[in-house]
Amino acid sequence: MTRPRFLATIFLFLVVPIAAAFVWWWTKPPAAGPLTLTPAHFSDLPDWASSDPRTALEAFRRSCWQMETKPPGASLGGYAGHVSDWLDVCRRIPVHPEDAGQIREFFEENFLPFAVGAGATKDGLFTGYYEPQLHASRTRHDRYQMPVYGLPDDLVSVDLGQFRDALKGERIAGRVEGNKLVPYAARAEIDAEGLKSSQTLFYGDDPVAVFFLHIQGSGRVVFDDGSAARAAYAGQNGQPYTAIGKTLIRMGALKRENVSMQSIRAWLLTHPSQARAVMESDASYIFFKETPLGDPALGSLGTEAVPLTPKASIAVDAKIHPLGIPFYIATTTPDGKPLNGLYVAQDTGGAIRGTVRADIFFGFGHDAESLAGEMKQTGRLYVLLPKALAARVAKR
Repeated sequence: MTRPRFLATIFLFLVVPIAAAFVWWWTKPPAAGPLTLTPAHFSDLPDWASSDPRTALEAFRRSCWQMETKPPGASLGGYAGHVSDWLDVCRRIPVHPEDAGQIREFFEENFLPFAVGAGATKDGLFTGYYEPQLHASRTRHDRYQMPVYGLPDDLVSVDLGQFRDALKGERIAGRVEGNKLVPYAARAEIDAEGLKSSQTLFYGDDPVAVFFLHIQGSGRVVFDDGSAARAAYAGQNGQPYTAIGKTLIRMGALKRENVSMQSIRAWLLTHPSQARAVMESDASYIFFKETPLGDPALGSLGTEAVPLTPKASIAVDAKIHPLGIPFYIATTTPDGKPLNGLYVAQDTGGAIRGTVRADIFFGFGHDAESLAGEMKQTGRLYVLLPKALAARVAKR
């Protein structure tokens, strides 16, 4: 007779955290208003006629491979219909496209664009992320002291969408204590006491670098023996994310207009006695799994379970936008240059919340890190839907 009460206790516990907002320091609250999809033309997409969607096509091809593993009747969620609505266009993807023009023709012949809005609001926020590199050792010695943990045995992760359709895309994590689901240890407790329930995958040589690995959610690891691998996302402790940029602003250490990933990193490195407390103001903690490096031109697997493609994959709010489908983004780089192009939604992020909102994956290396760290731009978002599906959506 304890099982029904246990499930009820879990659900009651889960409802409360839903109200907590997971936002980065640089985001503004999502614009009020419901999702709107307004039919558009490809000529409405800034710079479409001169765009080069070759990398986006390959990203979309990988999403199609993932779709083809699902039953045709499986729902993609929201306005994206079912897998069957996408199979025909997936099978028409050019095998060896000759140039960017041929790829644009493929999309023009098979898709219709819609301008994405939140009520009457059309402008949104576009940020960036990248794949960091960590220097580490499989054994603890010398400068290699900061543990990177695998998924704990006692971590319970719950997909709230299984309980209520309105909670689709929301997850919570904790651990079972008696017959209750209780919060998992926060970052400060894990740093202080370690995790007996988790395997230590390896030890990083820099606490700040390990922290940024947590923020990005995955990365590359170069070991002291010369070998390399990826640290891929495996789970999260369920604690709310707090952007430490906000912590530094509150402390008076940085001014809001000067906060970037680069300025945060510089402050942490130059204030080692305070750095740990600042990083621990973010209670969220990421757990990883080690995977082969694979294709170095691609990133780790995203939420859709396909490798991320630099400058072609984006993270979106999965409560609003289905994964695996193409979007066109019209925005600018931090220095004001146009950044207009085709992307595929293949990832999510706890800080990515809102209708006209996307996080662009810039890849690996110094340039990717620099661009992602400064990216905080406004712009427009368009979604591309197969014509038959688009006709149904336009009638709603």
